[in-house]
Amino acid sequence: MGTWEQAWWDSSEPSLPRRERRSGPYPRYVPDLLVGAALALDPETDRLVAEAERRVRSLDGDLRDLAGISRFLLRSEAIASSRIEGIAPSARNVALAELGQSEEVKGVGEQAQMVANNMTVVREATTRLVGVDHVAVEDIEALHRSLLPREEHHHGLRQVPNWIGGSDWHPLDADFVPPDPERVPALMQDLVAYLAGGLHSPIAQAALAHAQFETIHPFTDGNGRVGRALIHTVLARRGLTRDAVLPISLVLSTMRSRYVEGLTTYRVAASADSVTGMAVRSAWIAVFSTATILACDQAERIASELAALRADWDTRIAEERTKKGATRGLRSDSATAAILADLPATPVLTVATVVRIHGVSRTAAGKALDELYVARILTTKAIGPGRQAYVADDLLDMITWAERRLASTRFDTRQSAPHRGAPTAPPARPAHD
Repeated sequence: MGTWEQAWWDSSEPSLPRRERRSGPYPRYVPDLLVGAALALDPETDRLVAEAERRVRSLDGDLRDLAGISRFLLRSEAIASSRIEGIAPSARNVALAELGQSEEVKGVGEQAQMVANNMTVVREATTRLVGVDHVAVEDIEALHRSLLPREEHHHGLRQVPNWIGGSDWHPLDADFVPPDPERVPALMQDLVAYLAGGLHSPIAQAALAHAQFETIHPFTDGNGRVGRALIHTVLARRGLTRDAVLPISLVLSTMRSRYVEGLTTYRVAASADSVTGMAVRSAWIAVFSTATILACDQAERIASELAALRADWDTRIAEERTKKGATRGLRSDSATAAILADLPATPVLTVATVVRIHGVSRTAAGKALDELYVARILTTKAIGPGRQAYVADDLLDMITWAERRLASTRFDTRQSAPHRGAPTAPPARPAHD
């Protein structure tokens, strides 16, 4: 399963306090290779893996709207990549900042701009990793660079020791010390070779690839973000998911105690016999499969809420058209229908945005946006002198509540408060007449 090796730390910082300039021996972990690794799941884990795969496959055909909003559910990754402290910008402000990437938007804060930029980077980098013929170590390094664009000193595979927990200055009290940097290139080559195979089921492969990457800890910073991106990479490359990004990483973050315990178990079975090693892998895969099933539960709930919101939009449009004496329903090829169909992916719009995305005239775009405004589906927001954006506030509020649930250990904010860092609850707005 792996081995522990003894290493020696020699302090070379004489200016540090005595406790921090300690020298001495410490254990570091050398994981077993993944290619050709034996895997025998106990009956309960085998059942969980099968259920997780069935649940993910059953979701895939009905999640177009979830695919549209999934980048907002990954704001925590973008926020971490931005090194933002304090209150995270709201989904509304981030959506306005996204609009500012293609046209001028006044009044958007720097934090929202940073998060929006990093959301774009995370999405594009992960998409590239899914699309390459064969994932290479260089592709993973490129993903890492894109997640930490301004921190060149962290780019590339690490050339120095690193560790988790304990002192910032030595590994003697660390919770876990990954392998020596000289071993990292070979371990990463083994990891990408494992990603190219299909010996194990997609769920088991995603679980093992994630745990192995976190155990190698190949970068001096940003390992968690890259490791979570690899989960989606495996599931997408194996055909289990397509457009929608399941919130597995958010569920694992909320299940933090079980997650850390599962990773620790995966690592501490060093020098165990092959039967014990397989049992440890099985235990970690059970934790990961459970998180995947919970992520499917939440995806179904969000999809149901989106469907209910769409039904409400249809009712509002129909009522307004009836008031105007319209005798036919909304035409499927109209600009209004096109905007509605794509609204979860583009919750903040201008006339110029509609023209660019949907290929309609400015006149048609303006009329469609006004129709949706009158139907109370969109509100307006000034974004500059004489310019306004149209905002799907109900949709953005729904996204915020979904984020808050995903940050609750019971996935219900009434039973368990969201952990620190979750978005604040959206302000109550007057009910529609």
